[in-house]
Amino acid sequence: MINFEEELKNYQPSIEVDEAESAIYNHNLTDVTDIIAEMMRDLKQNNGR
Repeated sequence: MINFEEELKNYQPSIEVDEAESAIYNHNLTDVTDIIAEMMRDLKQNNGR
């Protein structure tokens, strides 16, 4: 049977995961909330004319 406590003691994160995490957090990527916020600003500007 697997001893989960022992497995957790031996766990080491993958280098690729650490590199991917750094790449994701260090880039200013547009996400859905950014797109929605921009659309709302556009709507407000267009309705104000």
